[in-house]
Amino acid sequence: MNTNSNTYTVIYSIILVVIVAAVLAFAAMFLKPTQDANVKKDTISQILTAATVEGEDILATYQDAIEAAILVDMEGNKVDDLDIQDCEVYGTADLKRQIAADQKALPVYIFKNGITVVPCYGAGLWGPIWGYVGFEGDLKTIKAVCFGHKGETPGLGAKIADEPSFAEAFVGKQVGTGDILFEIAKPANRQTENNGVDAISGATITSQALGKTLNQWFGFYQNYFAKNAAGCCGQPCCEEVAAEEVVEPVNTVEE
Repeated sequence: MNTNSNTYTVIYSIILVVIVAAVLAFAAMFLKPTQDANVKKDTISQILTAATVEGEDILATYQDAIEAAILVDMEGNKVDDLDIQDCEVYGTADLKRQIAADQKALPVYIFKNGITVVPCYGAGLWGPIWGYVGFEGDLKTIKAVCFGHKGETPGLGAKIADEPSFAEAFVGKQVGTGDILFEIAKPANRQTENNGVDAISGATITSQALGKTLNQWFGFYQNYFAKNAAGCCGQPCCEEVAAEEVVEPVNTVEE
């Protein structure tokens, strides 16, 4: 075949593209288990941060510190268990599916130190944002938080994950009642006191998006909080009150 012909060039290019595509596909398949394991470790690390639990071996620390990992529905009832020995957790893709699901399965991580961790997931300015919130035994007072994002602006919106002082501002705050369960806004615009924190300067949109995300997911868990808070009697009257207080969640995820 004439190596200077157009036919040769086209055939050569096709063969080269096929070989490269095959190599990349094989590499992706080969590396996927490792990538999945790293994603799981990162998720568990964030959960442990919200639970104020530390340890060098993340998986072993989680297995030792966790008391129960369950899935609950919107009524606050347990529907399934997560495998603790396998360190089964809900990642961001799992959380996103729950927002639009008719029958939600919401993860709850209960630790031996008395802290209960629940997640949140929503849309930020440039991509998804998520987080884990650790609650004290009253399932109302925040003990610690850990937030993450995919593409928020470095030095501005990215501070939801990178700025320690922002996470510290949540400590001691509580989930409210009514339409605004939690709020993140500029001090002048804040409608809440104990159930809100100040927005990050220069990152108003990301801050507001995180506030809406927290408000939505706290609404998802409101019945569970009411039924399982320390001191709750667990009687039908408590359940009826909790049902009356539930806020109808609004989808904050951009499809």
